[in-house]
Amino acid sequence: MTQNSYSAQIEVKNLWKVFGKSPTVALESQYASASRAEIQETLGLVVALRDVSFKVEKGQIFVIMGLSGSGKSTLVRCLIRLIESTQGAVLFDGEDVLQYSSDQLIDFRRQKIAMVFQHYGLLPHRRVLDNVAYGLEIRGVDKEERYEAAQEAIETVGLKGWEDYLPSEMSGGMQQRVGLARALAANSEVLLMDEPFSGLDPLIRREMQDELISLQSSIQKTIVFITHDLNEALKIGDRIAIMRDGEIVQEGSPEEIVTLPADDYVTSFVQDVSRAKVIQAKAIMQEPDAVVNDWQGPRAALHAMRSSDTDVLLVLDRQKVLKGILTEDHAGRLARQKVESLRDVELGEVMTADPDAYIEELIPMAASTEHPIAVVSEEGKLLGEVHRGALLTGMSEEATEA
Repeated sequence: MTQNSYSAQIEVKNLWKVFGKSPTVALESQYASASRAEIQETLGLVVALRDVSFKVEKGQIFVIMGLSGSGKSTLVRCLIRLIESTQGAVLFDGEDVLQYSSDQLIDFRRQKIAMVFQHYGLLPHRRVLDNVAYGLEIRGVDKEERYEAAQEAIETVGLKGWEDYLPSEMSGGMQQRVGLARALAANSEVLLMDEPFSGLDPLIRREMQDELISLQSSIQKTIVFITHDLNEALKIGDRIAIMRDGEIVQEGSPEEIVTLPADDYVTSFVQDVSRAKVIQAKAIMQEPDAVVNDWQGPRAALHAMRSSDTDVLLVLDRQKVLKGILTEDHAGRLARQKVESLRDVELGEVMTADPDAYIEELIPMAASTEHPIAVVSEEGKLLGEVHRGALLTGMSEEATEA
């Protein structure tokens, strides 16, 4: 399959990693239903990864999470053969990395992948600019070009002015930014981030999470992010895979993980997570009660209100862009004034939200208006509306079980 026809940037197929002598014995059919502990007791083998499969689309943040010993760190190392797998396939743009020669593997690591580690991996006696440029130096990029790329990356992560400092002169959060800048300077297609924020204090950790989300909106890299923190996974992940004993026990969107846990293990993970943090406007919005076009007049608006048994409606232009809100009283006054069109009428303001906005963002908006919240696209086109009742329902466990 050619790169152009391959949909997923990364695809892992039936990946196993078994530590010990004669590891393939653990893959034999008689051990298919045996647990990790049973295999270790019977064969003296440790199954670190067991038949792991998933896909990562281009530009996606794919989070792999699990507790210590779940296999998540082994998995990320198998992706680039820092640890050799026992069986399976790891495809990048349709090419199996596990079949690469040594030279192909070196080129792949230098050109296509950049890693960000928990402990930064900075060279202590090199200034920030040289640390950020290091990956390009290894590639053989000339000094002027690599410093230019490094400088741009440093500015991207908000460290302009720190180019000549040593890592020891910086805080932990700033050192992590240097590590991120080094990965960005390499301009690799894929970032592998192995618990990069775990060593930071909570405040700085949240800042780095926000920074990554902000950066991703502009750089659109394919990111595989390893963490043991569910809240971190829910905050930054487009897709989340939860691991236990070397297996993926559930994969899905943050909303699916929280509202539709696959088993008791996942349920225990998410039981304290607020649904308001993961359920989005697009999941709870509904068709508007009533709308009117701005080229129509107030009498048409009043008729639409009576037909829909409502005293307020949204006004749209010919492109379905939301222009404002019209109440029954306002429409009545306009009708008595014999206004023919709503196009030049000063309409009431309406609260609007992005379809990806979370319930927790919508609650203060709903509290400040008596009208529904309009859900609109980037172009301002009306997609739906959210009523206060939908917010309450969306946060309730009963709603997700219905």
